[in-house]
Amino acid sequence: MAMKAATAAISANLQMGRGLRSLYAPFSSFPFNLPQTKVEKPPPAEPSTNLFVSGLSKRTTTEGLRDAFAKFGEVIHAKVVTDRVSGYSKGFGFVKYATLEDAEAGIKGMDGQFLDGWVIFAEYARPRAPLPPLNNGPPQGQW
Repeated sequence: MAMKAATAAISANLQMGRGLRSLYAPFSSFPFNLPQTKVEKPPPAEPSTNLFVSGLSKRTTTEGLRDAFAKFGEVIHAKVVTDRVSGYSKGFGFVKYATLEDAEAGIKGMDGQFLDGWVIFAEYARPRAPLPPLNNGPPQGQW
């Protein structure tokens, strides 16, 4: 008898277009409006000779990064940031070109390309944000 009632309830819900979800989720329509968060995209970095390269493989070396970007201009300095313990790449690095034109050519040539089997992204580097003051000094104004 209970089986017939359950079958009748299911068929009634299916006929009304609500489906099985309405049987198992009585609060399926959330009555509250969730706050909308706006994620602001940072402004594009100013053109410079220093490039930030992300998406690097763990196996990418500084020499490999330099060789890949040297095809587009004179590379003054290249550095893959590595983990202190493992020595592997953290997935990003920096390339410094001699001129702005070389840096622009490096971005156009390498952004979205494969390096060591991974797609990398190249953009102008942004300056580092200032570090907060350290709190390991003596308290000020209490002595």
